[in-house]
Amino acid sequence: MKWQEIREQYPGRWLLAEALDAYTTQDNRRIVGQWAVIDSFSSFYEAMRRYKKIHRQAPARELYVVHTDNPEVKITEQRWVGIRGNA
Repeated sequence: MKWQEIREQYPGRWLLAEALDAYTTQDNRRIVGQWAVIDSFSSFYEAMRRYKKIHRQAPARELYVVHTDNPEVKITEQRWVGIRGNA
């Protein structure tokens, strides 16, 4: 679904959603073309609990907790820089 369709279908709700079709721009913005709504919530904390549970089981999925009052979803990708090692 497109974000505008989701906003109309789930007004005033917190959503746990998965990006199905997405790409990153040169300025590190993540643009999502198609979303899949996993579940809707009245509380941010409920949505985050569900996010954490699913993320532990499938960390490769691109999941987001978003609110439908936002006219657009703005995602900035953070690049991890540094050295990993055994501490």
